Amino acid sequence: MARTDDTGQHARHGSPFGTTPPDPPPSEGAAGSDARMPRWLPRAMVLALALVGVFQLGSWAFHQLTGLLINILIAFFLALAIEPAVSWMASRGMRRGLATAVVFLAVIIVSAGFVTLMGSMLAGQIIKIVEEFPNYLDSVINWINTHFNTELRRVDVQEGLLRSDWLRNYVQNSATGVLAVSAQVLGGLFQLLTITLFSFYFAADGPRLRRALCSVLPPAKQAEVLRAWEIAVIKTGGYLYSRGLMALISGIAHYILLESLDVPYAPVLAVWVGLVSQFIPTIGTYLAGALPMLIAFTVDPWFTLWVLIFVVVYQQFENYVLQPKLTSKTVDIHPAVAFGSVVAGTALLGAVGALIAIPAVATLQAFLGAYVKRYDVTDDPRVHGHRGRRPGAGLFARARELWARRPAQHPADTRSSGENST
Repeated sequence: MARTDDTGQHARHGSPFGTTPPDPPPSEGAAGSDARMPRWLPRAMVLALALVGVFQLGSWAFHQLTGLLINILIAFFLALAIEPAVSWMASRGMRRGLATAVVFLAVIIVSAGFVTLMGSMLAGQIIKIVEEFPNYLDSVINWINTHFNTELRRVDVQEGLLRSDWLRNYVQNSATGVLAVSAQVLGGLFQLLTITLFSFYFAADGPRLRRALCSVLPPAKQAEVLRAWEIAVIKTGGYLYSRGLMALISGIAHYILLESLDVPYAPVLAVWVGLVSQFIPTIGTYLAGALPMLIAFTVDPWFTLWVLIFVVVYQQFENYVLQPKLTSKTVDIHPAVAFGSVVAGTALLGAVGALIAIPAVATLQAFLGAYVKRYDVTDDPRVHGHRGRRPGAGLFARARELWARRPAQHPADTRSSGENST
């Protein structure tokens, strides 16, 4: 039996030539036991998993808080809008919280009075429409019978309407949708209350908020933050001024139309159209035009068509002519930039983005304008909108040149030509 050493391996026998044979290659098991995992790899895997988890958690939280963040953004711009009035009253000795409460109370009183007036008018007009509906239906049936040689009767139309599946399905869907509408109304009231509270706190504690923000910044950055805040207040106020001016122009234009058609409550309807179309984005135009059309229907059904045509035409004039001009003057941005910012804001945040896009872009443009170095523009014809042209290249220039080169007549030649003619 062969002798072994302490490791259990066979002892090596000497070579007959006195040399030691080479060691055999290591087996795969020995190589695997010697290879070790790098120390940084487990930590990197744990860090990657942690980052993925944090990202997923942050994404979930952001989507859950999107509504709250949008409400806070709206409240911030509302606070910027009432900042001049609150600061004016606070500079005259009134406490800032009380000044903010006075401004909010005035806004609430005006809004409540307007809503009450419009609600009472709308209820009265709906009752009048319901009472006069048989007469309207008779006039429509008579017109159809006269022009199309039919024999329709109001009784047949009413019975067909009451027995139709459309009316039955509509009533059932309306009954089942009452709960959903109630939930939406409660949600809207809660959202309005949230925006009001945040805007009140932002306006009342504006100086404290600015001090808290500046306390974590160096002096140079503090000056920049305060300047950006002041620019935002100015641009937001200018934007609201432009919307108010457009509301006034829209109200006057619609008042002239409604008064010429002898539509009742023309002044109130004009105020409704002006305010709703300007301060409710996206759907404000349709809400504003629906009520005058409804009231005009009580006077003459054909007046509804005229009101619809006027609303559509005026809306196009306002979107492409009036609004870009006024916003470019009040918030000092180019009309194309104003239009593009509204489109981009609507795509990002919907109606809220359309409402706050212009003041936000105007604030950003004014703030960044201080960091853009500008130079004197060279005196080149192409800068002024026309290209250089060589002398005599134009048609009128050539005509003037030919007129200047015509041969001049001598006075003696003129007398001789006159004698020959005699």
